[in-house]
Parts: sequence; C-alpha cells; structure tokens
Amino acid sequence: MAWIYLIAAGILEVVWAYAMKQSHGFTRPLATAIMAVAMAGSVGLLALSMRTLPLGTAYTIWTGIGAVGAFAVGIMALGEQATMARLSAAALIVSGLVMMKLSSTH
Repeated sequence: MAWIYLIAAGILEVVWAYAMKQSHGFTRPLATAIMAVAMAGSVGLLALSMRTLPLGTAYTIWTGIGAVGAFAVGIMALGEQATMARLSAAALIVSGLVMMKLSSTH
C-alpha cells in the first residue's frame, strides 16, 4: 500500500505544480485552491508512505515523479521545449527512479 500512496503523492506533486503555474502568482483563486489542496494531499500521502518505506527511497521517488511529471506537463500542456538535452535529463531521472525502486527492500 505504501507504494500506491507514494505514486499518488507524486501525481499530486505534478498537479500542484501545474496549478501553481496556472494561478499566475496566486492571483487566480481556483487555481490557488487546487494547488493548496493538491500540495497538502501530496505531503500527506508521502507521510503515509514513509510509515513503511525508507526516507531516501520515498523522498527520491516522490520528487522524481514530480520533476519528470511537471516536465512532461510543461511540454504537453504549456508548449515548453522538448530538446534532446532536456529529454536526456528526464530519462536519467527516470532511470534513477527505477534503480531506487529496484534497490528498495520494501
């Protein structure tokens, strides 16, 4: 169950990052509210996953899902550049996440 919590926390990490961008500096109340709820949910689910998973594993996976997810949303929804260097960097992050998962004893 801890891994499910962790993946959900990572997805909410992407949601709050996107909502923060859409809030335009907290000037749009709905986007700001979505950001706050997603942020609280993300941290709450991370805390639940850490009941079982080691800190290093949980935190690394959480931030990695958030980073790569926000990167993907930036490209797909916001028209950000998908250069070879940026795609390579994202691939390295994903490979690190896979290695972290495979090396975890939980």
